[in-house]
Amino acid sequence: MSKVLVTGGCGYIGSHTIVDLIDHGYEVISVDNNSRSTSRLLKGIEKITGQRVKNYKVDLCIFDDTHAVFQENRDIEGIIHFAAYKTVPESVEIPLQYYENNINTLINILKCIQEFQVPNFVFSSSCSIYGNTRELPVVETTPPGAVQSPYARTKQVGEMIIRDYSGVNSTQSILLRYFNPAGAHPTALIGELPMGRPDNLVPVITQTAIGKLEKMQVWGTDYDTRDGSCIRDYIHVMDIANAHTRSLQYLQGKRNQANCEVFNLGTGNGVTVLEMIHAFEKVSGVKLNYELGPRREGDVVSIYADNTLARQKLGWRPRADIDEMMRTAWKWEQALNEMRI
Repeated sequence: MSKVLVTGGCGYIGSHTIVDLIDHGYEVISVDNNSRSTSRLLKGIEKITGQRVKNYKVDLCIFDDTHAVFQENRDIEGIIHFAAYKTVPESVEIPLQYYENNINTLINILKCIQEFQVPNFVFSSSCSIYGNTRELPVVETTPPGAVQSPYARTKQVGEMIIRDYSGVNSTQSILLRYFNPAGAHPTALIGELPMGRPDNLVPVITQTAIGKLEKMQVWGTDYDTRDGSCIRDYIHVMDIANAHTRSLQYLQGKRNQANCEVFNLGTGNGVTVLEMIHAFEKVSGVKLNYELGPRREGDVVSIYADNTLARQKLGWRPRADIDEMMRTAWKWEQALNEMRI
């Protein structure tokens, strides 16, 4: 089995990707210091897959500790790098912490990749690098616009660092620009577990429905969209996870035409915030307590993907629709409530 290192493996997308990797025959180890995650998700992974995943509780900003993981695992054939701070509003409030964490962790990983000659690298990027683009749907060649948050800028800078690195090294890299992950594993054994009050829309919806939050805000209702609320491209987390597995397979099969390639991961369908709320109410039968509020700093108006390239080259396609995203997210929230996590 090929050994894959997943950074941020105890996080939302990282944990689901580990499940998909194991399902496809990979041996997986994780690095996660649990500053923004919980090791509880590793127990869910074990129940789903029957395999216990070793996690190194290491701060990737500390080079010597990062280096030690690679020294112990010299047979790593691929790395999927999720570990990063990722909250848009928080990044506006504490930008220096976002630059320090997101850039330093990437540089330390790349230093180790270079020294230990790890052949394959997949980077967790974001559609936020496109900014407030007028070109919709966005394609991989859409010029990055003026970004709306320090978080998005760290992703832009991260991509530039990897491109520069790839130009003078043999490591094969893929940049995955995914849009808005939602939902949970159908078993409800793993899912999104925000630390504190969530910023992502779907956990805000489910926590309001379950009673953890008294009410929710719709940030901005005067945008130039169908109903005045922001438009996003929501995609099931297991579809996102599978794209990472396919990216590794693509690189290992030497099907890439360049040392660094980029793919959009979205459904190609833009959905408004209010449409998401109505979809949840339909699936769950729960009426949400929400109010309409002002715009929120850092939010782009509208963004959704053209995923043609990922379909053609990776053989990937999203399977789940909005109803399935909401159904699995609600099932996970109910499971969390029963566990009192």
